[in-house]
Amino acid sequence: MALRTVGDREEAADAVQDALLNAHRNAAKFRGDSAVTTWLHRIVVNACLDRIRRRQAHPTVPLPDGNRTDEDRPSAPEPAAPVEDHDTRLVVRQALADLPAEQRAAIVLVDIQGYPVAEAAEILGVAEGTIKSRCARGRARMALALGHLRTGGDGGHGNREGAQTVPSGPAANERREQR
Repeated sequence: MALRTVGDREEAADAVQDALLNAHRNAAKFRGDSAVTTWLHRIVVNACLDRIRRRQAHPTVPLPDGNRTDEDRPSAPEPAAPVEDHDTRLVVRQALADLPAEQRAAIVLVDIQGYPVAEAAEILGVAEGTIKSRCARGRARMALALGHLRTGGDGGHGNREGAQTVPSGPAANERREQR
C-alpha cells in the first residue's frame, strides 16, 4: 500500500519504517475502537501522505554519480520473466502517481487493496462520502489520463454521438437476465 501511495520504493520503505516507529511509540494510545490492522493502515497512509507533502515542499535533485565508470556500477539483475504489457502497467502506475495524494490513498485502499468504503473512511479518518467522492474524482482523472488505452477508437474522448455505453452493476445484470 505504501509503494502504491508514494510511488517510490525507497520513499515507501522509509514511510513504512516511520509508521512502525510511530505505531510502537503510540501503542499505549490505541483505544481498540477499530481493528489493529485498520489502525496500522491509517498510520502507514498518514506516514505516506506526510512524505508526499514534505517532498512537494522540499524537492530534491539527485547528486552526480562522482567518478564512477560503467565498469564500477553494479549491473541490474535480469528479470525472471518478461511482464506482459509492461508499458501499460507503467502508464497506469504513472496515472495513479499523478493523482492528488488524498485521491490516490482512497483509490489504493478501495480499488486496489479491496477495503470496503466504510473501513477505508475509518483508516483515513474521513467520512464515507469523502472516500466515495475522492474515489470518483480519482477514477475520472485516471480515465482521462488513460483514455488512449481504450479499445474502440474513440481516443479517450468519451462517448461520441451514436456510441452506446454498456451499463454495469447488479441492476444492469438484473435487466439483462430479464431480457
